[in-house]
Amino acid sequence: MSESAVNLPVDFQNVQAHYDLCDEFFALFLDPSRTYSCAKFDKPESTLAEAQLAKIDLSLGKCEIQPGQRLLDIGCCWGAASLRAANNYGAQVTGLTLSQNQLAYCQKLAAKQPRVNFRLQGWETFEEKVDRIVSIGAFEHFGRDKYAAFFARCHDILATDGVMLLHTITLGKPSKAFAFLRFVHFISVKIFPGGDVPPPERVVEFARAAGFELVHAESLRLHYAKTLDCWAANLSAAKEAAVALVGQVIFDTYMKYLTSCANYFRSGECNVYQFKFRV
Repeated sequence: MSESAVNLPVDFQNVQAHYDLCDEFFALFLDPSRTYSCAKFDKPESTLAEAQLAKIDLSLGKCEIQPGQRLLDIGCCWGAASLRAANNYGAQVTGLTLSQNQLAYCQKLAAKQPRVNFRLQGWETFEEKVDRIVSIGAFEHFGRDKYAAFFARCHDILATDGVMLLHTITLGKPSKAFAFLRFVHFISVKIFPGGDVPPPERVVEFARAAGFELVHAESLRLHYAKTLDCWAANLSAAKEAAVALVGQVIFDTYMKYLTSCANYFRSGECNVYQFKFRV
């Protein structure tokens, strides 16, 4: 880790430890849009790229975006949802990421997109009013000590008719199996440092405490298992290139992460939800 990285807040360091590993490495197993979250396979024959676009449209559709409305994308990843919202839904989009690599990539994509603005910024310092919020796969990084502050900030910046779509991994059915607990430890240490996965009831509890109304919740659990299967197959097929980029140890670690995650989503011990909230 560079000296400049060490001086960053811990949240930035944790996110960059994962997402700034190597863009070319992630491109080996993600779809061309580099969407790094659960896809939605509407048809058995859907490709990964088609399924990711279906998930993005599902998410943005739940936001009820009207042309010209201000959308905040918290944890915009490599920009696919933000760009889709601007180009196909007419939103004025601000995308937030803590990843240097993702910011650079997003800014190149948005160079000629006047309706999209990407920033290296956390939600904690964002104070501008918006009409809609979408957050896909970022909540897992916040940690439980920030849940109350997160929902309070989102509620404060949203318009009086505001809608937020929160897509996040959650715990599934209760499990105290040693293998599962060991897997959770592996993920929190080797893959997503600082990450924390809550039960779905905890997400709703904190959102309601901040003043939100839950209007819809949808599990995409088996879709995530299939997404992870696709990622693992892509990475395995690109083993030689992956090892050349990041080395054998990281390749093996990611294969363990992807295949193990797929199994726990299939078993129901892990889940992924989309929560739709209204102010």
